[in-house]
Amino acid sequence: MQNHARILPSIMLAAALTLGAAPLLAHHGWSWAEGEQTTLEGTVESVSMNPPHPTIQVRDAQGTVWQVDLGNPNQTARSGFTADTAGPGDAITVIGNRNQDQSAHMKAVRIVIDGQNYDMYPERIQAD
Repeated sequence: MQNHARILPSIMLAAALTLGAAPLLAHHGWSWAEGEQTTLEGTVESVSMNPPHPTIQVRDAQGTVWQVDLGNPNQTARSGFTADTAGPGDAITVIGNRNQDQSAHMKAVRIVIDGQNYDMYPERIQAD
């Protein structure tokens, strides 16, 4: 019986950690995004490098402000994109996957500013 008294709390802890991680895993996957990629052109409204994902707010030609999620902080840094890469008013092109709910939200695979590519997920870039 003593072994069961030790094992049960460990099993309960493992179950709680697994269930608690489910929303986190869902957020970090691609299941919420469309499979087909979209190109968004506009101007930068703001840049945030805050975790869990850096984001850019982009205003398109119709005046809609989009939230563009970049890669995780390490991926974003590897792409060469930093907090100083873009600022309000800069022209930007974003290639990425739009939210399936058709909201103004997308996950970037590539950002283009001044002709410079910043590839967040180079392996996911679909051929033209």
